[in-house]
Amino acid sequence: MSTLTQDMRFRQSLLLYASKFGVSHASRKYNKSRSYIYFWRARWDGSISSLSCQSRRPHHHPNEHTESERKLIRDLRRRNPSLGIVELWHKLRKRGYSRSLESLFRVMRRLDLLTKDKPKPKYKPKPYERMTHPGERIQVDVKVVPRACIADKTIRLYQYTAIDEFSRLRFLAAYPEQSTYSSADFLTRLAKWYARRGIHVECVQTDNGFEFTNRFANSKRDLPTLFENTARRLGIRHKLIRPYTPRHNGKVERSHREDQKRFYSCHKFYSLKDFERQLIIHNRRTNDIPMRPLNWLSPNEYLVQYV
Repeated sequence: MSTLTQDMRFRQSLLLYASKFGVSHASRKYNKSRSYIYFWRARWDGSISSLSCQSRRPHHHPNEHTESERKLIRDLRRRNPSLGIVELWHKLRKRGYSRSLESLFRVMRRLDLLTKDKPKPKYKPKPYERMTHPGERIQVDVKVVPRACIADKTIRLYQYTAIDEFSRLRFLAAYPEQSTYSSADFLTRLAKWYARRGIHVECVQTDNGFEFTNRFANSKRDLPTLFENTARRLGIRHKLIRPYTPRHNGKVERSHREDQKRFYSCHKFYSLKDFERQLIIHNRRTNDIPMRPLNWLSPNEYLVQYV
């Protein structure tokens, strides 16, 4: 219950007591002055809503805008509906307006003369395209290994991740750099890794990073990267997601969050070889974890039904 409502109920109880036992008795019992009781009794019409506090804001101010000034503002805004408030204020000053810019803004807001932004169109997501067989589309992304996990602060480590959208089967690899050379080498390795498990990779989906494409490069926009050349050589279609929309690569992004929780939050790496060794064990473990989208089967168990 709000404070305002409690005060109104208190005043109603006070006035009911005063009407039954008198103002003096009510003043002593409720510890309120008689003038206070007379004030609210004059306003009370029997309903609790009449006991609410009224606004104490003054109806007029000695320095408020005059009617001629408001008319000048309305007329100039009507003739210049798209003019900015600073330009409008400048034009008003040429016509004798002496108020500040802040005062003009407040009176225009009160008169509802400010330009209103058009409502943004509501985002309508496209229906999700479900995969029908393993290898139809593989999501690929790179995770930067947190610096807190690396014992030697002079080296940087990167985890390349590939996940099959149909079976959620993942392939992880460790690299010392994030480049198109590392991406091309990873693509070759993932094609062989999935082929050994009976999966033919038809398409890989990546973001628009420079390790995958020159789509947003200034001088090399028309020059294919080593990753794109490798995909063409292997007969794999390369699909790019919409810029600044990581949710389109949601499965690999979600797997990276699980990696952070299950792997990087409790492991330390002393070299690239040590990172590779631990990453292989983690990859094998994650492919044996049951998943709800797979009807509580692990990716390895789910894949047996289709391969």
